[in-house]
Amino acid sequence: MLSVVVLASVLAAGASAGSSVKAPTAQVPTDLLQAAQAKPNKMFKVIVQGRSATGSSTVASDVRSTGVAVRRSFKVISGVSATLPGKLILRLAKVRDISAITPDVQVQSTDYQDSEMWRDTADMTSLWTGAPGADCATDPDTGLQLDPSCVPAGAGPAPQAPAIAIVDSGIDTSKTADFGDRVVASVNFSSASPGATGDAEGHGTMVAGIAAGSSPDHMGAAPNAPLVSVRTADANGMSYTSDVIAGIDWILQNKDAYNIRVANFSIAGSVASSFTVDPLDQAVEKLWFNGVVVVAAVGNQGAGDSAAPIYAPGNDPFVITVGAFDQNGDSATGNDTVAPWSAWGTTADGFHKPDISAPGRWLVMPVPANSTLAGQLPDRVVAPGYMWMSGTSFAAPMVSGAAAQVLARHPDWTPDQVKGALMLSARALDDPNYTGGVGEVDAAAAAAVDDPPNPNDGLNGFITQNPLNGQPVFDSASWNEAVASDASWAEASWNEASWAEASWNEASWAEASWSAASWAEASWADASWTEATTSESTNQE
Repeated sequence: MLSVVVLASVLAAGASAGSSVKAPTAQVPTDLLQAAQAKPNKMFKVIVQGRSATGSSTVASDVRSTGVAVRRSFKVISGVSATLPGKLILRLAKVRDISAITPDVQVQSTDYQDSEMWRDTADMTSLWTGAPGADCATDPDTGLQLDPSCVPAGAGPAPQAPAIAIVDSGIDTSKTADFGDRVVASVNFSSASPGATGDAEGHGTMVAGIAAGSSPDHMGAAPNAPLVSVRTADANGMSYTSDVIAGIDWILQNKDAYNIRVANFSIAGSVASSFTVDPLDQAVEKLWFNGVVVVAAVGNQGAGDSAAPIYAPGNDPFVITVGAFDQNGDSATGNDTVAPWSAWGTTADGFHKPDISAPGRWLVMPVPANSTLAGQLPDRVVAPGYMWMSGTSFAAPMVSGAAAQVLARHPDWTPDQVKGALMLSARALDDPNYTGGVGEVDAAAAAAVDDPPNPNDGLNGFITQNPLNGQPVFDSASWNEAVASDASWAEASWNEASWAEASWNEASWAEASWSAASWAEASWADASWTEATTSESTNQE
């Protein structure tokens, strides 16, 4: 059953000192609100967010005024995490500075599902230094390439790619055959495994191998890219939302020092929510607005021809959300199909996801020998230190690597331009419901795009400046007003884009995004935010 965040009015009486009876009411999911009312002494892990003109220090002060300690205070969003009894949640929800109180739910790796042909299918090999290049057809009369986007063998060294941040369970830096000395920073924000190093689960190392591995036998999508390990998950792949936001805080503060231009999130929450309120969405948008391309797995909760709920951060309309397709045992693209477990559908806000797809079935990746995954699935170990898996978790880093390759050739491009190039150059699938987005990634074609359209143009009209710090922020109130009065507002996104000329068989991406969206139903009045702690099935094949 689809579980969606509800923006509910808090009915409880009582407010903290200094608040007014007429103060605005915070947005609180229905399930959390009802649980707080029913069990006022029960403790709840939550994230408390402030209004746009309110800093995290003010929110922290509001929380501390109740006598409760703040667990974490964030910079990337105006908010803090805390463990509060239900009665204090009801009290804080009436404080003027507070805009939303949401559960600090657990997020989990979007595992799992080898196909070494993915590099050819995604057209990665022609971008690598020393790797086999494409055999580019030429005109017999002129000698010129028939396809100007084709990159021939021996075309020269690949430009240096920027750093990719892997927000996951860590990266095993001892695997020098795969990463050399390119893991330039490792930090740990896991509240379940504080102080731990390396990668106890194995998932993060596998994701990093697909994104930027350099082993000759198992090359990644951008093998010269530096890697930044941002550990948020424990040995079972579990993180709290607050752990991930703390990791995003660190990326935003250190992106220039390490030239981080891409951040990969092969994780997903456990409930469908509105991107205008979800704190994880708020955080990844800050990366996007500050020049970091955010790539997120759509998740493995798919049901074939039936739509499925899409969770944060993959539900955010700004970021690149990636689905998985099955190569069906060969490198040809004509028979590729979307994997049945790859989620697709319309978000709680009416956006179609995923945006694009990449190979995601039967992939061989590096893994720590003593990791949880290697121990749980020994039959999938194909060689010492390598195993096969499937899932959107591993499709996403292919797109992260492709994005890094695009930025290597266009270092001044914005995340919107990178997203436009990847979508414009995608190869269409026989997929009338757009279950794989606009199609399958073609890294070489994306790198050859010179003037990409902006798929986020309509959304960008609602970006304003935070009055506190001057940082760009999405004006959700104006956007909500716009979609309530005119659901066709999104047509502005496509005025400057020749989407009909793209390689998706004259697909109207505007129709793909909005045909299933019913803005009258977008008030989420009948939905609820459950306390589920996991989101993805495991061991996909």
